[in-house]
Amino acid sequence: MTTGPTTTGPTTTGPTGRPLRSLPKAHLHLHLTGAMRHATLVELAATHRVQLPAALAGGDWPVRLTGASDERGWFRFQRLYDIARSVLRTEDDVRRLLRETAEDEAGDGSGWLEIQVDPSGYAGRFGGLTATVELVLDAAAHAAAVTGVGIGVIIAANRTKHPLEARTLARLAAQYAGRGVIGFGLSNDERRGSTADFGPAFRIATRAGLLSVPHGGELLGPANVAACLDELHADRVGHGIAAAEDPGLERRLAAGPVTLEVCPSSNVALGVFGKPADVPLPRLLEAGIQVALGADDPLLFGSRLTAQYDLARNALGLGDGELAELARMSVRGSVAPDDVRTRLLTGIDAWLDGQWSERDADEHGLGD
Repeated sequence: MTTGPTTTGPTTTGPTGRPLRSLPKAHLHLHLTGAMRHATLVELAATHRVQLPAALAGGDWPVRLTGASDERGWFRFQRLYDIARSVLRTEDDVRRLLRETAEDEAGDGSGWLEIQVDPSGYAGRFGGLTATVELVLDAAAHAAAVTGVGIGVIIAANRTKHPLEARTLARLAAQYAGRGVIGFGLSNDERRGSTADFGPAFRIATRAGLLSVPHGGELLGPANVAACLDELHADRVGHGIAAAEDPGLERRLAAGPVTLEVCPSSNVALGVFGKPADVPLPRLLEAGIQVALGADDPLLFGSRLTAQYDLARNALGLGDGELAELARMSVRGSVAPDDVRTRLLTGIDAWLDGQWSERDADEHGLGD
């Protein structure tokens, strides 16, 4: 059974009236299990007889994680994520997840998705690391063909594990460069491990032509954003929001091509900021930094990509011109093929010029 996409809160129109779902955009920060629809989680758990805790079962969903900015809270967040991942038991489950994710992306106006997966979290169930990557790539290709949303896969290492494991994953990612894998990342609690220790793994990936896209600067300060630049030669930084605390780092980022993948809803849900209005997105934009909005883990945080633009509009006061530029930056920061980039950028201009009507949105399945 295919269930509808998950959204919470207003994701329609703001003060100027342009519908945010019909704003063409790319999505650069989304995790595989975290992209799952809540209804799908509940259904698969029932099918495979997985007992969900109340926080995931639906009584108190979306999950309240305001203490996750400390290590005890992060452990709870990771435990819930691991339980959610455990409902993926068959190849069909993975294919369904990728198909529904692409459908949700299309509904949010996203024409290109770069989705992140740590295959070591699934390998025991799907025949090993290589088999897991091939399953995800095949499922992503089918989902793209069905929905028209292009999908690139980012292989991510877990920074709570030994850096030698990251090198293994980097070599695996390199094998699939040009065959659906487009980048190499580093995720999980950034307070664990030394960023510099993962440098060798990232050198393997970058020599293969893959993007360097580590997480940094969400749970730690601006020094870890700088470490991602200096030690891992990041092309993009996942989150990176702490850069707003350091004017020198802001100037450095503004002078270069690096894009920050800012995820406002998850920043608030994890307790990094107390409320949406506290997220320093406007400051980063005023400094001239490239920013792409991301939803991170909608399964746990309850909001997908359009909701991030809605938050930028209604909580942070960004106008339609600034929202359109955010969408352009998401496209420019991606590795979408030239034809996809051209189509999305042309659509963004049309949206801002008022040539993309409500009727156009309805005909393309993007209406509010």
